[in-house]
Amino acid sequence: MQKILPKVSGVYLFKDKSDQIIYIGKAKNINNRVKSYFQKNHDDWKVQALLQEYSSLDYIVTKNETEALLLEAQLVRNHKPKFNVLLKEGQPFVYLLFTRVKDSDLSILELVRNKKKKGFYFGPFLCKQQARKVYHYLVKTFRLNLCNKKIENGCLDYHLGLCAGNCKKNFDFDGYLFRLEIARNALKKNHKKLIIMIKEKIASYNRSMDFEKAMHIKNYLDNIDIVLHTLQTKFNEKKYHHEIEKKTMPERFRNLHKNDIADQLQKFLSLKKPIYTIDCFDISHFQSSSLVGSCVRFTNGMPDKNKFRKFKIKTLSQQNDYAALQEIVSRRYKKFLQGDTVSDFPDLILIDGGKGQLSAVQKIIKDIPCISLVKKQETVFGPMFPDGFVLDVKKPVGQLLISLRDYAHHFAINYHRNSLRTQYFK
Repeated sequence: MQKILPKVSGVYLFKDKSDQIIYIGKAKNINNRVKSYFQKNHDDWKVQALLQEYSSLDYIVTKNETEALLLEAQLVRNHKPKFNVLLKEGQPFVYLLFTRVKDSDLSILELVRNKKKKGFYFGPFLCKQQARKVYHYLVKTFRLNLCNKKIENGCLDYHLGLCAGNCKKNFDFDGYLFRLEIARNALKKNHKKLIIMIKEKIASYNRSMDFEKAMHIKNYLDNIDIVLHTLQTKFNEKKYHHEIEKKTMPERFRNLHKNDIADQLQKFLSLKKPIYTIDCFDISHFQSSSLVGSCVRFTNGMPDKNKFRKFKIKTLSQQNDYAALQEIVSRRYKKFLQGDTVSDFPDLILIDGGKGQLSAVQKIIKDIPCISLVKKQETVFGPMFPDGFVLDVKKPVGQLLISLRDYAHHFAINYHRNSLRTQYFK
């Protein structure tokens, strides 16, 4: 290990010779943690295999160890490195959500895995068990459970103190909302008050010699401390967006946004104006079915993820790359094809494929320059290269076009895998 690493909290990334991330870890002290991998006679065979395969190291500094833990989970979920076993599949986080019940004036507190519903979220929490305990504690303490019964004097759970009482004819709606707001404020800002309240309850149980209940509440207090500490970090999955973009991007993607890259593309392709924005299209399928497509945009040589698009092929059930490309290109530039010249269209379109794919797209796109790039010998086709031109992978133009094609390809494959997982394991 030759790279000088900081002695602060953060995540570290091992990469192989092709610049792919193969392991992501977290640390309170990045320098000390990474050094431990390079100790002589390391017993763990997995570490030995990692060190044999790795080629370079990178890191992202975080505010504290908790943020490092949360950032590690986010990165592992997104990149799925081969040497990371934990946190690879599924959603590593959970959230506490205050949201309104559909077709009702009632709001509820929920424990959810994704930010799909409208409402007020607390989290993310990586310690799911503790978050669940806090959720159940709040629901039970503030009597927030709702039922689907209608009983004039209340259901059995209501009389046991478990139901909020929405089953009753004279349900105390305002009282319920007040308790819900207390729970929300407890998570939002009144942390000290909530902890004092729990400690007073423990003391009350101890005075009455009800030690079992006191111990039960003490467990909640421990979990509250963990969750409140997580809340105080104010971690957001987008907090390190620019740093993540820079450190997780393969080296060949970097430094392509020099001021002259747009002019170099213009000269290389013999076009009338500089090329600042490029959209690349790719098709992915499984055994000639389950067709999906993707569009990835680079602006000034860098991924512009707000302009990425995913497509489920609607008009085909069997593989036909030409027709599939025509469909997704038509959908991507629908407004442009209808005459809206103000709509968001690029300076150049790049197709992952050869002459046939390019010809299919050129039939429907007349006013935007189009080229295609086939992986075999990295050959580019276009009006200026009708017989193909082999790109120089050492020059910025070649690096950019190849990087964009590869980026779009991986984006399409990941979308396709997720679609298959949803289809077969839902």
